Formats: sequence, structure tokens, C-alpha cells
Amino acid sequence: MPETEKQLKKETDKWLKKLKETASRIVILNDSEKVRNSVENIHAYIKDSEHFIEKKDFIRAFEAVVYAWGILETCERL
Repeated sequence: MPETEKQLKKETDKWLKKLKETASRIVILNDSEKVRNSVENIHAYIKDSEHFIEKKDFIRAFEAVVYAWGILETCERL
């Protein structure tokens, strides 16, 4: 595996682990459909990232983690 790919996998694994830990502690205070959909999307992107890691598609795996973090941070601000 090329060095760039190794580094991308390492970063993806690191951020995916942090994301999973954070997502497991989500508490929904505003039980609206939009909030529930957003939380579902976070978990869907986590699964997508894991799928792409299995396929060794580390670019898409990292993208999925970044998207999930973006949704998570947006939800925190609402």
C-alpha cells in the first residue's frame, strides 16, 4: 500500500473511531423529524465509511466521515 494511502487510512480510522464514540452519546433534545433524520444520516455515513474501508476505497471512506462530522456539528449548533 502506498504511503499516501496508509496515511489516509490511518486518519480515516482515527476520525471514524472518534465519530462513533461521539455518535453513541447523542441525546436528542428537540425530537423533530429533521433532527431524527440528521442523526440517522450520521449513522448511515458511519456505515458507509466502514463499507468503503472494507473495499479499500479510503477516499470515499474519509469523505463519509467528514460528511458525518459536518452533520453532527450542525446538529450541535441547533
